[in-house]
Amino acid sequence: QVQLVESGGGLVQAGGSLRLSCAASGLTFRSYAMGWFRQAPGKEREFVAAISRSGDSINYADSVKGRSTISRDNAKNTVYLQMNSLKPEDTAVYYCAAGTSPYYGSVYYHYWGQGTQVTVSS
Repeated sequence: QVQLVESGGGLVQAGGSLRLSCAASGLTFRSYAMGWFRQAPGKEREFVAAISRSGDSINYADSVKGRSTISRDNAKNTVYLQMNSLKPEDTAVYYCAAGTSPYYGSVYYHYWGQGTQVTVSS
């Protein structure tokens, strides 16, 4: 079955950096666009970033644009999210997802990971 396993979350001070990874199995990774979403306590899940199958199309939410970089390694079936200059408002559970297109809406994504917690202290 399809598995998406996130890692790399943790506790970091404001201004710090984290690199999230998402390892995929059970699917033809290069055939899927990959996205990152996040959900903070009491809030709805929101789009963070997405990358197309080949990596030539990338989208970011305005809230992370300029501070985050999404990338993928199709040979390793892994997608990454490098986050810099982290802010307390970045605190959330971060989920990776596999889908048809690197768009903002969760409707485009069919498979989801279990999430990794990111906590940014002020």
